[in-house]
Amino acid sequence: MSTAQVPIHSGFGYLATAAEVIQGCDLSGKIAIVTGGASGIGVETTRALASAGAHVIVPARDEAKARKALHGIDGIELAMLDLADPASITAFAKKFRASRRPLHMLVNNAGVMFTPFGRDNRGYETQFATNYLGHFQMTVQLWPALRDANGARIVSVSSRGHRFSPMDFDDPHFDRRAYDKFVAYGQSKTASVLIAVAADARGKDDGIRAFALHPGRILATNLSRHMSEAEVSAVPVADERGQPFTDPANYVKSIEQGAATNVWCATSSQLDGKGGVYCEDCDIASVVPTNSQGRGWPSQCRGHLR
Repeated sequence: MSTAQVPIHSGFGYLATAAEVIQGCDLSGKIAIVTGGASGIGVETTRALASAGAHVIVPARDEAKARKALHGIDGIELAMLDLADPASITAFAKKFRASRRPLHMLVNNAGVMFTPFGRDNRGYETQFATNYLGHFQMTVQLWPALRDANGARIVSVSSRGHRFSPMDFDDPHFDRRAYDKFVAYGQSKTASVLIAVAADARGKDDGIRAFALHPGRILATNLSRHMSEAEVSAVPVADERGQPFTDPANYVKSIEQGAATNVWCATSSQLDGKGGVYCEDCDIASVVPTNSQGRGWPSQCRGHLR
């Protein structure tokens, strides 16, 4: 890795919100793309970046639905994109490049979780195709615009769920092994870290730095729509009155808190000159033993990325 996987003690923490992280940041004249920017933590990421003056492009499969979700947020541009459709990705990237605008922040935030077994139109497993391959294709095709920014950041939203599985390079699409939705999700999120490490190594000489992160466990979003009632209730996110709460012991955060590390990685001057690291709670994560259940970046994963 090009930057030591060591906390820098940012001054923020587990309870920080995106609004708190963005305070004092001036993004006037900057352009950002936030995939999944019209739902869950993506809305709060979009809101924070726009509040600081950035022009935020939110690609979505359903523009009418996205417009409704983002109502009241100024500085937003909507565009059509389906991350599971290579032709849609190419069309989106081609249109953006044709505008000849630089791209200062690419937040690869969209994703699916614990889906039933499925394949895209190429025959690729759904979670891997959406969470990783779609973002990989888009990042590559937008690379000239990132380079033209003369200082750009790529933010790859991974998950602590990467611990469920390393990359299975021999059978990534479950052609020869039984499908397990947790393993498939974990593999896709390990790949989401890999893309940040690889992009940073290739882009730093052109001023492109990349970061991967765990946003926290935010079950109060539609990301949990494929989870059973028992799976959702195993980690409570609301009290007996139905009011949401945070739970550091189980990594549970509010949507506003979940977006904080997205925004910190995309904008913080504390990360100037750094990249290729895994972050959580608005800081670079520490390295922890492989079998640790606590916060941090497991040592086996660090070795896997080298």
